[in-house]
Amino acid sequence: MQPHHLIGAHVSASGGIANAPLNAASIGANAFALFTKNQRRWVSKPLDEAQIALFQQNCAEANISMDAILPHDSYLINLGHPDDELLTKSREAFYDEIARCEQIGLTLLNFHPGSHLRQIDTDKCLSRISESINFALSQSTTVTAVIENTAGQGSNLGHSFEQLAQIIDGVEDKSRVGICIDTCHMFAAGYDIRSQASCLSAFDLFDKVVGNRYLKAMHLNDSKTKLNSRVDRHESLGKGEIGAEAFSTLMTLEAVKGIPLILETTDADLWAAEINWLRSLVPK
Repeated sequence: MQPHHLIGAHVSASGGIANAPLNAASIGANAFALFTKNQRRWVSKPLDEAQIALFQQNCAEANISMDAILPHDSYLINLGHPDDELLTKSREAFYDEIARCEQIGLTLLNFHPGSHLRQIDTDKCLSRISESINFALSQSTTVTAVIENTAGQGSNLGHSFEQLAQIIDGVEDKSRVGICIDTCHMFAAGYDIRSQASCLSAFDLFDKVVGNRYLKAMHLNDSKTKLNSRVDRHESLGKGEIGAEAFSTLMTLEAVKGIPLILETTDADLWAAEINWLRSLVPK
């Protein structure tokens, strides 16, 4: 029996987190991403027990397992911040996000690794990111910290497989850290995945440098910008610089089975069609 492919999109949790699984079900998703709080604020009010219960009930009714849900943390958090005070603030906010996930019963938390803001060197920033992950994991038990590769825009780190491997290397509990590969970011950072051959070769390289055992999720996005542009601009599948062949190749990879595959493409009206198309590419 083939493991089911978990395909969905980053849906709105507007009006309360319990709405997210309903929004996912409405596009035929069996996986989804969401923010558990306002992603542009440091502090949000605690989660309401009734909302949590309703969220879990709506997930069960939509047949979406907790392992198929990929919450994303606040955009304000920088786990590699050069300033100690702001680093502490980021770490506390990140731990709060993990605690919220635990409260809801979620098992993953997706986040952008961090930026050196041109104030400290790359190695120092990467080790701060690892220490930040250690800080949050040491106070929690069930959530895996899932590092998202970046496009390498500005001073953002985590754009190369080597940097991702270096962050993992500094994490004490290797059983609770992983990677979410965003195809748009990967392409913008210089990894060509446009043809079947180049896509297979890029994912072989990921396995060699980082290891497929750490691949916990993917964001499936086409790119408005060219290869190695270092600019993060998502596009609908097959309509950008990456093109359709990459996604038809990806859906044949053993490594994508059983992990959340999440669309963050620009036109939400196409999500249902994109999900159906991705499902149709899975080898029978």
